[in-house]
Amino acid sequence: MTRRHHVRFRVPANRKVRVGLAVFLLLILVAAFGQLFVGHVLGQSPNRLHAGGNLESPSGRHWLGTTSFGQDVFAQLVAGTRTSLLVGLIGGAIATALAVLLGVLSGYTTGRSGAALTAFVNIFLVIPGLPLLILVASYTRGRGGWLTVAVIIGLTSWAGGARAKRAQTLSLRNRDFVEAANYSGESRTRILLLEVIPHLAPVIASTFLFSVVGSIAAEAGLDFIGAGHAGTVSWGTMLYWVQSQGALQSGAWWWFLPPGLCIALVGTAAGLINFGVDELADPRLRTRTSGTAAGRSRRSGGVTPEGAR
Repeated sequence: MTRRHHVRFRVPANRKVRVGLAVFLLLILVAAFGQLFVGHVLGQSPNRLHAGGNLESPSGRHWLGTTSFGQDVFAQLVAGTRTSLLVGLIGGAIATALAVLLGVLSGYTTGRSGAALTAFVNIFLVIPGLPLLILVASYTRGRGGWLTVAVIIGLTSWAGGARAKRAQTLSLRNRDFVEAANYSGESRTRILLLEVIPHLAPVIASTFLFSVVGSIAAEAGLDFIGAGHAGTVSWGTMLYWVQSQGALQSGAWWWFLPPGLCIALVGTAAGLINFGVDELADPRLRTRTSGTAAGRSRRSGGVTPEGAR
């Protein structure tokens, strides 16, 4: 008889991780389908100007009010969610890929090649990231839209992650399982892909999460100072127009609070998910969490496995 294997998708036990994943899922759904809802159900557009509706407070017609130009803030927020998340995901993916590639290679390679790779990482590590990002983004402003901004952010924000991966690889390079793979004649590429990188998975996941948040914040910062792409609608461009049109002074809270809260929400969700990543990487945290759960069960009158025996 053939044995069937059923794949089960298990919901994370950590409540913080569940909340973080739920927030990310909600934002992804808004980015994917929000503009269809805004356009077909509400009949709004992020760039549509409503005559006589300048700085209109929230109402049934405009859920989050309007800007000083008469644009619907809710429609802009939904459109900006898609742009900001795409910038974050693409920029985070590029930065993480470069950090893993250069960090693992510089940590595993010995001799002159390893020294050259390490020097290359260290050079980018000491270069001020924000001035470099502003300089390159200002030079390419208006070319390629948000995709160019995402690529620039990814290419200028990988050095810190590479340094961390190098340190982790140095600790794994002399482990018994890596030495055994070397003695068995495995190629360097196979050892890195099958032995070293899988042990770095929690660290890589954590790096990707915070690279996404960092890319979103960097894009918002570039737009806020006017160095981004003004032709797109994102959380950053919303904050730019908030600042330039004096929304803070006029008390238009419905214009400046939503994009700022969305950026903070993404950072909070990434932090919550990182708790679960830390538990995977550190057995002591898993033991502490298990002990806390068992203590709660005893206080609530539940039967623990030890009590059952």
